[in-house]
Amino acid sequence: MRVTGDIDVAEECVQDAFSRALTVWPKTGIPRNTGAWLTTVARRRAIDVLRRESAQGRALVRLVEPEDSAIPNDVDLPGVPDDRLRLIFTCCHPALAMESQVALTLKLLCGLSTAEVARSFLVSESTMAARITRAKKKIKTSHIPFRLPETEDLPARVDAVLLVVHLVFTTGHTAPLGSDLMRRDLVDRSLDLARMLRALLPDNSEVAGLLALILLTDARHETRLGDDGTLLLLSEQDRSRWDRRAIDEGSGLIRDALAHRAAGPFVLMAAIAALHAEAPSWESTDWREIVELYDRLFAIWPSPVVALNRAVAIGLADGPEAGLSALTELTTDRQLLNYGYLASARADFLRRLGRHDEARAAYQEAIGSCENEIERAFLLSRLSALSD
Repeated sequence: MRVTGDIDVAEECVQDAFSRALTVWPKTGIPRNTGAWLTTVARRRAIDVLRRESAQGRALVRLVEPEDSAIPNDVDLPGVPDDRLRLIFTCCHPALAMESQVALTLKLLCGLSTAEVARSFLVSESTMAARITRAKKKIKTSHIPFRLPETEDLPARVDAVLLVVHLVFTTGHTAPLGSDLMRRDLVDRSLDLARMLRALLPDNSEVAGLLALILLTDARHETRLGDDGTLLLLSEQDRSRWDRRAIDEGSGLIRDALAHRAAGPFVLMAAIAALHAEAPSWESTDWREIVELYDRLFAIWPSPVVALNRAVAIGLADGPEAGLSALTELTTDRQLLNYGYLASARADFLRRLGRHDEARAAYQEAIGSCENEIERAFLLSRLSALSD
């Protein structure tokens, strides 16, 4: 991106470099500096592409290499944001609509398919494809530079950057499809990015909240599956195996953020995660406080997913009948129409109320929209138990 100034050309050149590596490296061996090798091959490919675009070579004026674009060595300087963070800030430019900023960055940063990005936004694949295409064209035609903005320009972009890193984490925490419950690479990447943002913006409470949210949620990753590989709910997990160091760090970040500043969405989500992480048992979880936090969160971030989580919390605080009533209010929301977690939450409350016929139908609906094999197996086991 720094070399070509064009996302599409950069993608084509990088793909060609990786293809060349798969062919050449088995014969010659893996080079000492793989990044330098790939960058050099991609740069040469960029020159060829731009020459092809203009037989007279006029397009080569686009191949501008800033002073800071030298091939990096294998060791990043501590505390210096890397190229992934630069790319996030490039895509999260205020000239783009917020949805386009986040969608394009997820596509480039995570390597997610257009369909997977669409699932994150609860829209169709065709809608998301058009959104990503428009965002790329906007970056190209507006000549948006590939660099970190000046300090005074950061506030205009930070909200979108935080949302991107959050969605990277949520996509990794529970993979939307495949045979694994989570994608550890995305979780680790989101944690790295959150720490870099914390170093870059140490006084931003929402940055602290996002880092805390990731730490507190990921602290229980070792206990999410049983020994046989089946999904374990929060109520079934061995809390003694949770990462206490991560919980302590996350809780400290939240205490500081809540004490000094008005709570934004990521601070509130992290506060909810802290209540889960610090409860000694499932039975002692303060569901009333969690509902109140969701009320505050929904007031400033009225998303369908927040409304769904709030409804589930109501059911756990006031009983399945109250939870089912709150969920029923969401069944007409078009964005949640094919969102499997709504159906699975309804199924669980219906099961608890003994309304097994309705619960079976809800479980079947949830199974129909579930593409993660571990979650699907869990739902099938619940459905089978109702039939026994």
